[in-house]
Amino acid sequence: MFFGKIIAIEDVLIREEVLNTPFACDLTKCKGACCTLDSEFGAPVKEEEIEQIKEILPVVKDYISEEHWNEIQNKGFFEKKSDELLLRSINNKACVFVYYEGDIAKCSIEKAFFDGKVKFRKPISCHLFPIRVAKFGGDILRYERFSECAPALENGKTQNITIAEFCKDSLIRLYGEKWYSQLKEKSGR
Repeated sequence: MFFGKIIAIEDVLIREEVLNTPFACDLTKCKGACCTLDSEFGAPVKEEEIEQIKEILPVVKDYISEEHWNEIQNKGFFEKKSDELLLRSINNKACVFVYYEGDIAKCSIEKAFFDGKVKFRKPISCHLFPIRVAKFGGDILRYERFSECAPALENGKTQNITIAEFCKDSLIRLYGEKWYSQLKEKSGR
């Protein structure tokens, strides 16, 4: 159960843990675990994102392994479970959009974005990670804890970066610059 403070900015509630928890991904240690978490549920995806992914799939295909592309061809890249749209995963592990740089799992959609081939970066739920958005009359931002992210907690302490700072780009993408400025002001950082 959560007993910390909650901060409100416009119609978004933010749990204090998002503002105070040190966090900065360390891919050399976690190996991109967020893209390969063992779970029967993939990353949440919005309907409008599904349409965007459908449009860019021919480009993203070039970054995906044959096994993952076959999964997408045979079963699609998303599914609906418990009334939620989710990206599909291979054997309840790696997202269908995972590709590897050495032993590090990365997102093929984001790779195409950084290569300048598509304008869609990746689903917002992936971009926000480790923040999850819950709905309760509006958005509630909370920190999703995973043991695989222990290196990110250590790295955040070392770099003096919080979850909110680490997720700056994704928070601005979702809520805008003005909203993020208000968040920074309320966090005192």
